[in-house]
Amino acid sequence: MDECVRLGLIRPSWETPGAVHAVSPDVALQALLARQESALLARQRQIAETRVEVARLSEEFAATRSRRRRNEVEQLEGLDQIRDRIEELTLGCERSLVAFAPGGHQTSDNREASRPLTESLRDRGVTIRTVYLDSIYNDPATVEHAHWLVELGNDVRTVAWLPARMIIFDGEAAILPMDPDNSGDGALLFRGRGVLAGLSELFRLVWERAAPITSARRQRTSTDDKGLTSQEKAVLRLLGEGFTDEGVARKLGVSVRTGRRITAELMGRLGAKSRFQAGLRAARLGWLDEVPGAGGEPDADHSGSLDSTPADAADAADGPGPGVAGRRLADR
Repeated sequence: MDECVRLGLIRPSWETPGAVHAVSPDVALQALLARQESALLARQRQIAETRVEVARLSEEFAATRSRRRRNEVEQLEGLDQIRDRIEELTLGCERSLVAFAPGGHQTSDNREASRPLTESLRDRGVTIRTVYLDSIYNDPATVEHAHWLVELGNDVRTVAWLPARMIIFDGEAAILPMDPDNSGDGALLFRGRGVLAGLSELFRLVWERAAPITSARRQRTSTDDKGLTSQEKAVLRLLGEGFTDEGVARKLGVSVRTGRRITAELMGRLGAKSRFQAGLRAARLGWLDEVPGAGGEPDADHSGSLDSTPADAADAADGPGPGVAGRRLADR
């Protein structure tokens, strides 16, 4: 009886109080199906609303994680992505752009590609400071371009060697190679305040010790009280840290032959039989004052990796010093 009531097959009688009467199964079951379908539709709507909310939360979580990564560190893979990000950051730069630009000479294509962005920065009143290697004086075209930058109102200085390629935009974002010795590994974009503070301080220390482009040639060939040029001191420091001939040449932005010639001359002056011994003897003699841009790791493989750098590597740029859009972030 209770089941029949539940299914709507019997109902209280309107004519006889306390009595019931049978209802046609077609009528009763249609009403039951309608109620169940209504409940099912309500449940489906609830499920759909839950699904939408889950999707929204998932998107919000992904966006938050993406923003967090973007705010701290972002990996840039491939030449196109690196160039696009550099151009984007350069166009958004409002106050200052500073850069380390190791690697020696630049191609004419890279020099020409950098000019529009450099001029755009000047027009917006952005200050630009770039540090190059002393070895750019071996390439007249690069020197000419550096002087063009100075005439445009930028500051350019040189040092014997630099720790890595680096560009800092407004002190808020920095791009560095993932591996200074292998540009094919891409680049990293840093935005974290702690990292930027450290990188900005590194630039300041190197900048203070670098020579202005107008006087760098004279300072590069002048010697200290021990008869050493800044380039020779840099070579000794690198030798003492275990760098190979290829590594020394790469850090100085000179040919391997030139690097070996400087090393051989220093070894002769020190009476050393090995490069490492030369570095140690120079340290004992007090020849090694702090070298601008000192740092880096010695070559793990004494076969050298300079010549194995991929040709399609991250050609990303010195910044609006020569080569905003076309230089490698890693050494050639």
